[in-house]
Amino acid sequence: MENHSSVSEFFLRGISDLPEQQHLLYGIFLCMYLITLTGNVLIILAIASDPHLHTPMYFFLANLSLVDVGLTSCTVTKMLVNVQTRHPTISYPGCLTQMYFFLMFGDLDSFLLAVMAYDRYVAICRPLHYSTVVSPRACVLLLALCWLLTNLVALTHTLLMARLSFCVVGEIAHFFCDITPVLKLSCSSTRVNELTLFVLGGTVLVVPFLCIVISYIHIVSAILRVRTPGGGGKAFSTCGSHLCVVCVFYGTLFSAYLCPPSVASEEKSIAAAAVYTVVTPMLNPFIYSLRNKDMKGALKRLLGHRSFSF
Repeated sequence: MENHSSVSEFFLRGISDLPEQQHLLYGIFLCMYLITLTGNVLIILAIASDPHLHTPMYFFLANLSLVDVGLTSCTVTKMLVNVQTRHPTISYPGCLTQMYFFLMFGDLDSFLLAVMAYDRYVAICRPLHYSTVVSPRACVLLLALCWLLTNLVALTHTLLMARLSFCVVGEIAHFFCDITPVLKLSCSSTRVNELTLFVLGGTVLVVPFLCIVISYIHIVSAILRVRTPGGGGKAFSTCGSHLCVVCVFYGTLFSAYLCPPSVASEEKSIAAAAVYTVVTPMLNPFIYSLRNKDMKGALKRLLGHRSFSF
């Protein structure tokens, strides 16, 4: 049995096994990647250039856009290069590196959505304490904590993967190096990896989701107590975009990683992964801008147009 040092590369299956679909998928994913890159960069620049948007909510939104760019870039670009060069391989160090950044950015997405839900909870349920609870210092500390925790989780999984042995150059049944497909290629015991994946993976997935659910329970309860005509709807309108992103992100994430084995399949996992690594980051700038007058105004001033509409 050869150890992992003798395996220099893996094959990546990609989105589809059919050669005739490769060029079509290449064009679709390239367009989505460019839209994702352009939309999220515009969101970051608009928030940075407009002093009116220098608030906690937009601070976290700018960081979410940055993370979305990183998540899409670390997964899609390699697939696009492989299709273009017709050489669907990834080196062993490259696979571990891609896995690390995918885990970090993916977990960061989850953590930031939870932090944004907490921000909306404080703004609606404790408005008089908002400036002190969600202060600039608190925002930086929350962001730093998110980056620290996700880096530790990603590093743990990557180091545990690096200790495994791979007997032959195998095919990863995915379009990027996700943990589960790579574990299937190992010829050594993966029990520790699987246990760590269950504990840490479940924690970073479920805990932020529960924080979001609890925050929105308090938000809905507070809105139902509002007696001012239209006051409840106006308060909840600030949460609509965030709630839409949460539903899309966690819906596909749960279908990819918490789906029962009886209905799970490689094709469904790849499709779900494509949604939360490509489609969701592409849609986020539109979702957060469609019904946000402040963001529309900032984009209008950034682009120098007299009118801006979607």
